[in-house]
Amino acid sequence: MNSMHQQRNSVGATTTVKRPVGARRQRGASLLEAIAYLGVAAVVVLGAVSLLNGAFGSAKSNQINEEAVALRTAVRKLYMGQAYPVENLIPSLLLANAVPATLARGAAAGTLSNSWGGAVTVTGTASGFTITYNAVPQDVCINMISGASGWTSVAQGQRSLTTFPVTVANATTLCSITAAAGNTVTFTAS
Repeated sequence: MNSMHQQRNSVGATTTVKRPVGARRQRGASLLEAIAYLGVAAVVVLGAVSLLNGAFGSAKSNQINEEAVALRTAVRKLYMGQAYPVENLIPSLLLANAVPATLARGAAAGTLSNSWGGAVTVTGTASGFTITYNAVPQDVCINMISGASGWTSVAQGQRSLTTFPVTVANATTLCSITAAAGNTVTFTAS
């Protein structure tokens, strides 16, 4: 069954158009179209989150390397021409305002923590000093150690490396802890 509808053209005259009786102009989206749209949007959001996680992980690796180098530079500058005291050097670094702002100051005086909540220590030794990062995730540990240079040694647990740059294979072997507790990385400098 057809019905007649009148329609104005660009000149202003009316013309008659035949349309099926049940045909109407569609307004809005159907339920299936809405579900398809939401599915595509979810895939896009998940992809973006995945990319952001990778970017943040890479940024954390860069940040931890910059923190360690900044601490090494600060200790050398603070004790230039002097023997390093065999003690916790963080209180002196805090007083000299020489601690990177990306390290969290602990509730207890003279303590620092990294992005993963692990303690960061700086301790003088008889021949130099050590900077220790606790609770470092495996992927960050590998990037941190393979990008390290200018240190006397880098250690994780009982294993130590003294040849720089550290190969990715050696860094992977060194950073073997995948548990939530993470790796404990100790940089030694003189």
